[in-house]
Amino acid sequence: MIEFEEVPDLVDPVVIAAFEGWNDAGEAASGVVDHLMDVWQARVIGAVDPDDFYDYQMNRPVIGSNDDGHRTISWPGTQIAVASPSGLDHDVILIRGLEPNMRWRQYCSELLVACDELGATMMVTLGALLADAPHTRPVPVTGIASEPELVDRLDLEESSYEGPTGIVGVVQDACARYDLPAVGYWAAVPHYVAQPPCPKATLALIGHLEELLETSIPLGDLPEEARAWERGVDELAQEEEEIADYVRALEEARDTADLPEASGEAIAKEFERYLKRRGTDQG
Repeated sequence: MIEFEEVPDLVDPVVIAAFEGWNDAGEAASGVVDHLMDVWQARVIGAVDPDDFYDYQMNRPVIGSNDDGHRTISWPGTQIAVASPSGLDHDVILIRGLEPNMRWRQYCSELLVACDELGATMMVTLGALLADAPHTRPVPVTGIASEPELVDRLDLEESSYEGPTGIVGVVQDACARYDLPAVGYWAAVPHYVAQPPCPKATLALIGHLEELLETSIPLGDLPEEARAWERGVDELAQEEEEIADYVRALEEARDTADLPEASGEAIAKEFERYLKRRGTDQG
C-alpha cells in the first residue's frame, strides 16, 4: 500500500497521470505532468514501492550527487503529488511514473486505492504515440471518455481501439472497475522526429486539459520551445529531400481531409499513394 505524508483534506481532486515508456512518444505526456508540477508548485506526498513493480536490469537506478555533495541513488518508480492551482475550484492529484515491468493489475489497484483515499473525482490519463502526422500542422489529439456525460460535454468518443495496450489502457480499465470517471488524451507525435522532447505535443495536450478543467494553465517557455522545435525540424527536412517530400505529402493529406484532423487511416492511404508515385517516377 502507498503511504502518504500528512495531507490536508482535498477539494474534489482531479487526477492527472502520465507514464514514461510505451505510452509516451517524445516524452510529450510525461512532459505535461512535469510542467504542471512546476507551475502549480505541486508537493510530492507519496510514491509506489518500486521493488514490487520494476525490473532494475531493464530500468536501472541512477547514481549521482545531491546538493550537499553526497552520493545518492534514484530509483525508477511512480510519484504522487498534490496541488491547489489558482483559478480552480478543486484540487489536483498528479501521478508521474515509469511504466512498470510487472504486476500491472496490482500496480493499478494500489494507485486507484490511493486516489480513492484522497477523494479523487475523475482520472485524466495522458499519452502520446508516433504517427504519420506533419510537424508543420497542429498536433492531432484524440480524446476518449468512460462516461456518456463526459463524451457529450467534451465532444469526445468512446474508445473502440482493439490491440496491444500500455499501462495507460490498464489504468483506464481499472477506473471502470473502481467506478471512477476517466478521460484520456493521446497526442500524435510525428514519427520522423521521434527523439524527445516534443514540446509542441506537450503544448497540445495542455490545451485540451485547459478545456477539460475550464481554466488557464501558465505556459512559461513552452510556446517558444515548441516554435524552436518546429524550426529545427524544418531545417532537418530541408537537408533531406526524401523527408521534405514526405512532409509535403502529409501536409496535403491533412489540408484536404474533410475532418479538422486527418485520421490515421487517411494519412496511411496518402503515404501509400506517395510511395506509388515515387515508384512510378523512378521507373
